[in-house]
Amino acid sequence: MKTIGLIGGMSWESTSLYYQIINEYIQHKKGGLYSAKCILYSVNFEEISSMQKTGQWQKCGEILGNIGKNLETAGADFIIICTNTMHKVVPDMQKYINIPIIHIAEATYNRIKEAGIKNIGLLGTKYTMKEDFYKNILIDKGLNVIIPEDDEVEFINNVIFNELCKGDIKAESKRKFLEIVDRLKLRGAEGIILGCTEIVMLISQKDIDIKVFDTTQIHAETAAELSLK
Repeated sequence: MKTIGLIGGMSWESTSLYYQIINEYIQHKKGGLYSAKCILYSVNFEEISSMQKTGQWQKCGEILGNIGKNLETAGADFIIICTNTMHKVVPDMQKYINIPIIHIAEATYNRIKEAGIKNIGLLGTKYTMKEDFYKNILIDKGLNVIIPEDDEVEFINNVIFNELCKGDIKAESKRKFLEIVDRLKLRGAEGIILGCTEIVMLISQKDIDIKVFDTTQIHAETAAELSLK
């Protein structure tokens, strides 16, 4: 079994889901008392979030790159970053390490392709929804990515950072998220990417009548599957 290196803490709530999903997958596949071989480095999210807000992405890449190097030295065979947004710095991180980083957008695309969907709605932080580092991976593979309107982007971003990352689940926020999903459907979305690892704490497939792609579940299962190859 390969050893998974996890970079978590962004936020710790979603990182705990990664650990659970990975181990449930391994136990289901192997049975007995099998569990995943993994090494977790959990950051202080306040420090990372502050650098995001001030545009210090290169510094973020340096910090996560050095964490990746430490995980490699500790025996990790590959790395997953337990968040969507910080995949923005993957190119910078890769300079520090010799093992692969399993990209969350690539893993998600593979599931969308299997579902035969072309028009996909994307929810996430404002960085993930508005910038190119995530969307372009999907667009370059032939998908039409539909994001919410600007005011909706700000609302979603605020809920993620000021509610979900603090474990605060509000019924009113859920209602508004589902209204945004309905508007994405009207604009042609055949499926919805939950492109922030905290969003699954608020909405999930049971709330939505089109296909939902939970990036936390997809990314964690992809890592677990790779660890068994």
